[in-house]
Amino acid sequence: MFTDTKAFSGFSVDDTGRAERFYGETLGLRVTRDAAMGGLLTLHIAGDRPVLVYPKDDHVPATYTVLNFPVDDIDRAVDELIARGVDFARYDGMPQDEKGVMRGQGPAIAWFTDPAGNILSVLQQS
Repeated sequence: MFTDTKAFSGFSVDDTGRAERFYGETLGLRVTRDAAMGGLLTLHIAGDRPVLVYPKDDHVPATYTVLNFPVDDIDRAVDELIARGVDFARYDGMPQDEKGVMRGQGPAIAWFTDPAGNILSVLQQS
């Protein structure tokens, strides 16, 4: 039934203006806004898989990773994000290094949040 459909995902934020600046300027994604749809944002990510970001007055940040960004070099990606003002999350019981990267338990991964508190990650593909 859905084998040929191009599914996409979405999540909420409390302020689409802050989200637009974060995803567009800080992360460097192409972001479009649909004013007719109440300020709905679309994140245009390589591979033609849009991600919808929609405003929600009673937004509660997701307690899980809503978006993962695969990278070739996690240290370079983390350093670039830190230089752009991104803070990396630290989780109790997770063996993360000084940059916040967890290594040796699957792909190297580091978590951060968007301005609405949603959890994102960069993870090394190799």
